[in-house]
Amino acid sequence: MNSTSIKTILESRGAWLKATHGEPEKALANAALSHMIAENYPVFEKVRDHVFKATEDYIRRVPIAPSDLDQGSTEFIAAFEKHHMIIREPSGQAICETKSRRYLSGGWLEELAWLAAMEAGADEAVFGQVLGWEFKGYTGENEIDLIMRHGEALSFVSCKALRSELNSQDRKLRNRLMDAVHAADNLGDHFGKPGEKVAVLVTTDLFDEEHDVPRYVALMGKAAVLDVHVIALEDITWPRLVKAIADLIAAPAKVQP
Repeated sequence: MNSTSIKTILESRGAWLKATHGEPEKALANAALSHMIAENYPVFEKVRDHVFKATEDYIRRVPIAPSDLDQGSTEFIAAFEKHHMIIREPSGQAICETKSRRYLSGGWLEELAWLAAMEAGADEAVFGQVLGWEFKGYTGENEIDLIMRHGEALSFVSCKALRSELNSQDRKLRNRLMDAVHAADNLGDHFGKPGEKVAVLVTTDLFDEEHDVPRYVALMGKAAVLDVHVIALEDITWPRLVKAIADLIAAPAKVQP
């Protein structure tokens, strides 16, 4: 019997799976909503921010202004209710609880990435997984958004749900994107082996289709130097995301011991 698994591979590298991890059953139950978000992310982020502000105002007992959501946005509100991501307070305002806030803040992207990994043919995949590790007498833990196994090789994906629009003045977003690339590279250095692939999955529009150029050249250059694959907003819709994930697990280079 083949005993190769994500668990056994990581244990051979001084790391182990802890009890905290994403739940596949919930990812499957939320799949329709996660697909809807990926297909309409700029609209979703507007509705998400509206819900988060309404929730904060409700907690602080601040008078809540009338909703100005358009038709496309109200369809998201209806979908949130259908999937139990929001509740209605007595005045009818849509608010979210802590467990739903994690999904709306970015948990949906981890779940979608896991669904894509299974569709793309990964032998095994886990998401939202906390790892314990030991190295030269030091111990610690890291959470990895997605770990995939293809044969005896692993692939790692860091998921970042960030603003969709990137402009030259948004230094905070640019810094977060660059930090995400470095963090993904660190995952590969810490838990991976030469020949294994690592990627960062972000919801920011990083490619100018009209001029056929990257919007953030320094980021793409750094990612190329570090050999970190970047999957951006253009590729989070289902067929393109499945292909991007498949590229990470297809015919990986021979992993060195």
